[in-house]
Amino acid sequence: DVQLQASGGGLVQAGGSLRLSCATSKFTFDNYAIGWFRQAPGKEREGVACINSRDGSIYYGDSVQGRFTISSDRTKNTVYLQMNSLKPEDTAVYHCAADRLVGFEMERYYNSPAYVHDEWGQGTQVTVSS
Repeated sequence: DVQLQASGGGLVQAGGSLRLSCATSKFTFDNYAIGWFRQAPGKEREGVACINSRDGSIYYGDSVQGRFTISSDRTKNTVYLQMNSLKPEDTAVYHCAADRLVGFEMERYYNSPAYVHDEWGQGTQVTVSS
């Protein structure tokens, strides 16, 4: 049973920081790549970041590279997204997603707005004011 519980969204001024958390089960943590995509009104869905905790591989979307950091804590079965230097264009609902590791092509799938993740959770709103 895949469980994804996202938290940590909120309202922040431009230039500020937020940390999102995605808590999951041990089974999911060990067998799935876990990451984040975001959806803003009127915009295409965008892959933000993803981590494969089994081999350590990581993906970042071009628009967040250098500002966001994804990490995982095996003791808590939780994936974090540290978001620094936030911009108004980062405003969106952020969803935690999980994809089975077998056959998963991280960069290809996260770069595709049409890709349907195996599992995803209820989103958390991030609003960045200018």
